[in-house]
Amino acid sequence: MAFEASELTLDKNGNIYHLGIGPGDLAETIILVGDQNRVDLVGDFFDDISFKVQNREFCSITGTYNGHKISCVSTGIGTDNVDIVLTEIDAVFNIDLKERKEKDQKVSLDFVRIGTCGALQEDIKPGSHVISKYAVGIDGMANFYQIPYSVDENAALAEYISVTKWGEQLNRPYIKRSSDRLRDLLSEGMEEGITTTANGFYGPQGRAIRIPLIAPDFKENLRKYRWDGARATNLEMETSAIYALSAALGHEAVTCCLVLANRYSNEFMPDYKDKMKALVKTVLDRLTAK
Repeated sequence: MAFEASELTLDKNGNIYHLGIGPGDLAETIILVGDQNRVDLVGDFFDDISFKVQNREFCSITGTYNGHKISCVSTGIGTDNVDIVLTEIDAVFNIDLKERKEKDQKVSLDFVRIGTCGALQEDIKPGSHVISKYAVGIDGMANFYQIPYSVDENAALAEYISVTKWGEQLNRPYIKRSSDRLRDLLSEGMEEGITTTANGFYGPQGRAIRIPLIAPDFKENLRKYRWDGARATNLEMETSAIYALSAALGHEAVTCCLVLANRYSNEFMPDYKDKMKALVKTVLDRLTAK
């Protein structure tokens, strides 16, 4: 059965609607960044760039690094945008856009998010690197899909709900594990932990400016969470959706974040461009080492 025009949306050129990409435009290894300007930062390391397109906040490039073909795509902020980006990238590889039908032979992609975050533990200082072994989504996005969860993930979620004293009035959380292969490839020297992905920067991450919080003890409770040898390390806004959608679609994913803030000591590092460049180079070198 073909996907209807209103469901699988394409632009006037036959490319996927929001990203403006088509078959052959992206590599099978894709770096995801939130900030569209960070795409050019990644691209500055490439030996060459063979493709570039931008529509709205979604900027995509493809080039080579150390002889390997790599793409970089910006997601913008939040899991709502990740839903668009992951779905449309997968469609370009695994759906015949002309026939609007799913292909028999599927392509499995590698997604590596390079982002920023706030650390939850006192010893994780601004400038540190965190790699996400698990991601807990408190954003609710994955709950709209039939996504399978392992016994380990279900048990980890039950512990999360208990430790954080999760309230019934909040979104039902979910948890997914990263790709072990990608994490092992990239994790040397990084703090390996559990990321919580929020659906906002302020209230959902325990920041109250003028409006009181429903769960003012959330951050303190979250710091106590442990699972499978990892502790709750950081808060950010994209990883849970990347992990959940990647796993459901047959792809692999991992997130590496540069810590900008420490939510325990209240430190913040506003000037981070050089440290972000160093993280990008580290990820690129490790992805293309073989």
